[in-house]
Amino acid sequence: MDSKEFVKWRFKLNKTQQQMSQLLGVSVKAVHSYEQDWRNIPPHVERQMIFLLSRMDGNLKGRKPCWITKKCPPKIKENCPAWEFKAEKFCWFVNGTICCGDACKDWKEKIEICRSCEVLKSFL
Repeated sequence: MDSKEFVKWRFKLNKTQQQMSQLLGVSVKAVHSYEQDWRNIPPHVERQMIFLLSRMDGNLKGRKPCWITKKCPPKIKENCPAWEFKAEKFCWFVNGTICCGDACKDWKEKIEICRSCEVLKSFL
């Protein structure tokens, strides 16, 4: 996530910098630094913002579970934490998912793959 995307998402959430800092559990100065590109946006902040976007009214209505959308074979589905924990539309939030055959080593790798997936794209 870069500073422009951070600002775009904050406006989409209709939040001030003060409100965003409270939601993310960071200082207002940190939010300002993210927006000015003075500080890298930590993975937990990006993850929390995506979660908040996903919870906006209407974002989950009519959506199918990720394993149906992705047409996961039973063997992959049954070994995937998204299926095990019934994450359905929040597969992008759960580490260790195996959409591409193997679990990603970290959030940065995972979110890069998830950003190209129709399950997450619809929130952003």
